[in-house]
This record gives sequence, structure tokens and C-alpha cells, in this order.
Amino acid sequence: MLGTKSARGYSIGERVFDVGNYIFMFILIIITLYPFVNMFALSFNDANDSVRGGIYLWPRDWTMRNYEYVFKESDVFWATFISAARTIIGTIVSVFCTAMVAYTISRSEYALRKFVSVVFIFTMYFSGGLIPTYLLTKELGLLNSFWVYIIPGIIGVFNMIVIRSFIEGLPEGIMESAKMDGAGDFITFTRIVLPLTIPALATVSLFVAVYQWNSWFDVFLYNSSRLELSTLQYELVKILSTSNTALSSGSAADAYANAQGNNTVVTPTSVRATMTIVASVPIIMVYPFLQKYFVKGMVVGGVKG
Repeated sequence: MLGTKSARGYSIGERVFDVGNYIFMFILIIITLYPFVNMFALSFNDANDSVRGGIYLWPRDWTMRNYEYVFKESDVFWATFISAARTIIGTIVSVFCTAMVAYTISRSEYALRKFVSVVFIFTMYFSGGLIPTYLLTKELGLLNSFWVYIIPGIIGVFNMIVIRSFIEGLPEGIMESAKMDGAGDFITFTRIVLPLTIPALATVSLFVAVYQWNSWFDVFLYNSSRLELSTLQYELVKILSTSNTALSSGSAADAYANAQGNNTVVTPTSVRATMTIVASVPIIMVYPFLQKYFVKGMVVGGVKG
């Protein structure tokens, strides 16, 4: 019976599978999106009203007080600028340098390419540890500087493998033709290889950008004494820590009373929701523009890696 064909050529078994697949994907979408939608509703809902509970997908009492508090009481604007700067600069520098290494070890004429590849891959499984890394960073003079966000992570091994796999899939004749025309390795890399590896570069750029935007632990380790180098995520961590302390002390409402003096109050829950939305929206806005390249780059990297 399950093998019976319908008028459109689909068997009953195929139809059952499709329906089940659609139901499963719909449930998965709900599970994935609900936490973010709930955070959105809480961030725009009055904090006192949110204490009653029952806020799920839509604010019950709309307000902008939570956002006014976040942008007024913390260094969010400057921290957002630092996060954007480290994301843009870190992504450009890391992707370009990683692509250069990937191009180098993809060339068959490079005698040490296997040895260099093994050395890089070794670092994916073994690291020097937190304390040696901190001491090395200190000796390099990167403490309390903006460049501590950029230089230590300038080469990503996994990203290098993705780009190398893509480059190895390019027609060899294109690069040989460029060399016959007198182009050196750098010219071949910048004018031939880079334009042809846009899908892989876009995939890696998304990886690096998400890491740079969400990173906060390096701020805590290396730049916690310099408030002007604090990032948005680190400010979020500090606010969340203060929120948890207020909740555990049982004085959340008093701790978060607005300084303007009226009955405007924000709670740790509303602040957490607001900061989560503020920190998430920029990276969510970037993803749709890179989605088609992301899928293609991951497929190539997964097949050839």
C-alpha cells in the first residue's frame, strides 16, 4: 500500500515522509526561535508587569524604559563601537592572512606544505594553556591594548582548512596562465584566487565575525582595567552579573530603580532580555547577506576537507 503511486507520481510513503519532515522542521523552528522572541517580548514589556509572568510571544504592556535604562546607565554606545571595530578589523585581517596561508599550503610546489599543515592542525588539539598564553601576550606587549583582540587570533586553523579545500578545487590552469603572463604569487593570490574563493571567504568571514562580536573573555583577561576598551559583550556580562547578585540578595527592584525618581523600575530579567536583543540584532542582520555563500562554502569545505 505504501508503494502505491498517486496521480502526481508520489507514493503514499513519500507523502507521509514529506508531511513528517515538514512537521519536524516546523517544531524545530519554533524551538529555535522561541527563546529569542521571548527575549524580544520581555525587553519591550514593562518590568513591573513582567514580574507577573505570562509574557511569551508578545509584550503585554509596551514600553521603551528598559532600553532607555540600558543605553543611559552603561557604556553601551562606546562598547558597541569597540565591538564593531574589533569585528570589522579582526575579520578583514584574519580572513586575509588565513587565506594567504591556505593558498601557500595548497601549492604542490611548496616543499614544506605537509609539515606546515601538520603543525597548524596540531594546535587544534593541543594548546599552551591559559597561563602560558597570558604570559606570552604580556611579553608581546599586547596587554591593555586594542590589538590583543586582533593579533592572537589572526590565523584560524579550521578556517584555513576550509579555504585551502576550496582553493584546491579551482582549475590549476587559471593560476598557471597567470604565472605564464608574468604574475607572481602575490598577484596571483590577490587578483585570481581571492575573487574565485568568495564563497569560502564569506563562510570564514561569518565565523570570524561571530567570534569577534561575541567574545568577552579576552576583554576580562587582558583589558579589564581599561574601560575605554570594553566591548558590548563584556558590558552584557557585567550587567548580567549585577543582575544575578541583585536577585540573590532579594533586592532586585531596589537595585535597579531608575535614578530619575518616579515609579519607573527595571528588573534584572528585563535588563538581561534587553541586553540580549541589543547584542544579537547586529549579527542577525548580517547573516542573510552571507547565507548563500555560507551554504556553498560549507559544502565545499565539508566534501574536500
